[in-house]
Formats: sequence, C-alpha cells, structure tokens
Amino acid sequence: KKSHGAHLSVSVVRGLDSVDDLRQLVIGAQATAASKFTRMLRRLVGGTAGWGSVSSAETSAIDNLTTTYRQLHLDGGRAEVGSEAGYSACAIFLSAMESVAKAIGLEAAPRHYRKTFSANYRALFPDDARHYRVDVLEASADQHSAIWVNGDKFELSPEAICHAEALQKAWADLSVLLEGCSISSEGGKQPARAELISILEDMDRAWAGFEHKYIAELIEIEEQARRLIIKAVDNETKLGQLEDRRGSPEFAQVQAALVQCVAHLNSVANFRRKGRDDLGVEILESAVVILDRFGINSRDVVAAGEGKGFAQAALTRVVEKCAGASLAIDVVGSFEAMRRYLREVKKCLERVDPHLCNNSGLVARLVDWEESWEVGARYVHQRVIHDGTNDLVDECKAVGQIAPTFMTMCTDCDVELFLVLPRILILCCLAKPDEARAGLLKSLLPHRFPEVAAGTAPLQLMDVPELASLIEEFKQAVHLLGTNAWSLLVRRAVDGSSSNDGASMVETLMRDVEGWSLELQRHCAEDWNQCSSVLVQCINGGSQKQHLLAPGPKFQV
Repeated sequence: KKSHGAHLSVSVVRGLDSVDDLRQLVIGAQATAASKFTRMLRRLVGGTAGWGSVSSAETSAIDNLTTTYRQLHLDGGRAEVGSEAGYSACAIFLSAMESVAKAIGLEAAPRHYRKTFSANYRALFPDDARHYRVDVLEASADQHSAIWVNGDKFELSPEAICHAEALQKAWADLSVLLEGCSISSEGGKQPARAELISILEDMDRAWAGFEHKYIAELIEIEEQARRLIIKAVDNETKLGQLEDRRGSPEFAQVQAALVQCVAHLNSVANFRRKGRDDLGVEILESAVVILDRFGINSRDVVAAGEGKGFAQAALTRVVEKCAGASLAIDVVGSFEAMRRYLREVKKCLERVDPHLCNNSGLVARLVDWEESWEVGARYVHQRVIHDGTNDLVDECKAVGQIAPTFMTMCTDCDVELFLVLPRILILCCLAKPDEARAGLLKSLLPHRFPEVAAGTAPLQLMDVPELASLIEEFKQAVHLLGTNAWSLLVRRAVDGSSSNDGASMVETLMRDVEGWSLELQRHCAEDWNQCSSVLVQCINGGSQKQHLLAPGPKFQV
C-alpha cells in the first residue's frame, strides 16, 4: 500500500463492513496514485506520441501565448508598460500565460502567504490562483529603483531584489523560447512541450517568491507612510479626552502636538497650496483669546458651521462688534474641521491612500486650514495688525455711508475696488496718522519703516519725511475745502468726482496719494492681495467659509 502512496487511517478501516469493502478501498487508492504518476509521466515525455500528445485545448492556448508574445512592446527584451497600449499588451500576455498553465494542468506554486496581506491587497489577490499582474512584473524589472512616498525614500530589501532577479531570469528564458517560434499563416511552430512546462513552472515559482516579498514590503512602506496620519489621529483622540480640562498644561501640550502633526501633514499632502509647516499653535491660541473676549468658544464655532441658528446669530453679533473676529473664527473653524476629519478617518484607516496627497478629503481640509492660518498668522496673531485692521474696517464702513458706490464694489468684488481700496487706506492714514490703522500701513511697507520691521522702535508716520510732507499736504487741502473736505476727498478717491473748490490742490494731493497707492500694491503684491482680501471679508461682515464642519451624506477620505 505504501508503495502506491495509499495511506489508510485506522478509523476508516474500522468503519468497513467486510473484506470486499476493504479491497475496493485499496483499489481506489491505487488508482489515485496511478493517476498522479500518469500526469507526472506526461510532463516528462511531453511533445511525443502517446501520453505526451497535446490536446486541442492546449494547442489553442499555446498558439495564443505565442501570438500575444509577438504583440508585446519589447525594449531590449523587457516589456514596455509605460504607455496604455504597452500595458494592455502585457496584461493580455500574462493572461495567456495563465491560460496555458491551466490548459496543461500545471499546479500553481503555493500562495498561502496572501492570507497575511492587508485588506486592500487581499482584494487584488483574493485566493491562491496565479493572478499575474503587470505592476508586479514591472516592479521586478525596476528592482533597484527607489520608491518615493510622501517625500520619503524607500528601497527594496536584498532578499526582494534576489527574488526579482530570479523572476527576470525566468522571464528571459520564456522570451528566448517564444522568440524561436515563428508564426505563419499556415499555422506555425510551437515550443517543445516539456521545455515550456519547465519554464512555466520556474516562472510561477519565481513569480510567487517575488510577489510575496514585494507586496509584504509594500505593505510595510504603506504602514510607515500612514503613520503621519495615525499620529495625528492619536493626538486628536487624546485631545478629545481632555476637553473638560481646557486651559490646563496637559491640554495645551496635546493641542500643540496635534497642530504640529497637522502642519507636517500639510507639508507632504497639500499640493494645492504652499504646503507650509511653519504655522504654529500660537495662531490658534491668539484666535481663542480674541473670541473669548466675546464669550465665544470652539463649540459655538462648530455649532454655527453645522447650521445651528443660535450659534450663527452669536457669531454675527461678535463680527459686528469686531470685524477682525471673523478671521479668528476661520482659524478655529478650520482647526475643528481638521479634528472632525481625523475622528472620522480613524474608523477607516485602511482606506487612506499612503500617498497622502491622493486623499481628496484630507487635501480639502488642509487647503482650508492653511488658508485660514496663513491669514491668522498675520491678522490674528500680530496684535498691532489685528487692531489696525479693525480700525481701518470701521473707517471703510463710514466711507461707504459717504460713497455708497464703495460698498457696492465691496459686495460685488468689482475689479475697480482693488484700485480704490489702497487709495482709501492711504487717505485714512493721512487723516488719523496716530491711530491703529497706521500699524497696518507699516506692515505693508516695511522698507519705509526699517526700525519697525526690525522690532526696535515704534516709528510714527510723521517720522518718515515723504509721509510727513504728504500729511502736511493733506491738512492744507482739508483746511481749504472746509467742513466737507473728507467727503469730497473720499468721493474723489472712489468715483473721481471733485468740486471746483481747491481743485488744483485736490488733484495734486490725489496724484501723490496715487503714487503711494501704487507702491502699496506693487512692493509685495502677495501681501497686498492678502490684505485686500481680508479687508473685503471684514467689510462684508465676515467669512463665507463653511470649513467642512457640517456632516455630509458620505465621508470622503
């Protein structure tokens, strides 16, 4: 019995009713062993008459293999898969290779290791069948190429490279075999069956070996890439557990760690903006202080973002009192939206693309976060600029009462507004050079105020000779025009209208104002564009951003 490979368990023998039953069982075992021996012998003598004869199904599969091989886009023996046509041709050839192996009856190399793959890869390799993939073959050819993920460099291990070389050798052997088979209209020459079987078996073993190591190392690389977002999720969870201890050193420490994580995520995933990583927790702390003056906290901001009417009304009242508070609301709102995302993504981390820039939901929140915090770094965190913005916005609203056209421009964001707005800013500073608004002008023209830029002295506008001359010119024009001087100058700046009284002096003044206006726009266009956007937002009554706080019908990773 042993010589025929039959192994009978004691329990089976005991269950037999007679000697005849035992005899039948032995005969069946012998037949099974003989069948296996027959298949082995057919492989050994394949290509000859008798047991080695090729069936029509095998012939068809082999013909298809040689045909699809001819259609490959080869470059030095290597399949070119960079183009869509090349990729498709390679995929078809690999499918034909699987079909030949099945038609001949080759057993696939063991692939039990796939059970250890992550869910995403188990979806690609759902069972122990071959499942040859173009990207695996391509990776074996590019074995020494670095893998870049989120700016970090990874390389395959020496063991994986060894398996890749074995797969490439098997691929080369198969290519040599198929190259020798000329296809003609009469039919064509087929490869020797025994040789084809040997090469296909070597190919499958090499493929399984490389697939195992390559995918395992890819999973490890992806886990490392996801650690950035996992670290952020962990810090958000800790911060949530400390909500009742806001203001404590522990809460501040975890909040700072979470902000640092968000900044790091922003630097590697936010491809739609600058990807800044230098926006620190002090911006958030300044925003919280501003809102706290009016009894507003992050819960109110979240409730307003969710559409709660009572919270929206509360924020509107705050912005009416302090226009710059809308900027603080944006800072807090974008941070809370990021926290909400992290709480949701915690439930489905396996769906996170390790190339973090490919996660549209994450990128959308990072774009909102960077936009809001970049403004906050200047107009919320820096007290002088924050106060100057509030002062100037109040004056601009008064200008709107004098020249309603100006408010229409702000509401419609008319292109002419961006010529008018810098004139109004200069005029407001000339009218009250000692008010907080002067701090905003200094921040936009730091080259005019070097001591202020260096932080060594609070230089006044009158300390700059050119500005001192312009302020004196403004005072003379006001004296000449009388009680309606401010209204006349504002209308002249907004719509060009003027009075005959002191026309020459007014035109001279406005020409000089226009020079400073152009300098304001051109010295640092990016700073001015940001400033004009902030002013328009504050004049119009606050931010229109939703900060993705309202829960949608479907969470987007």
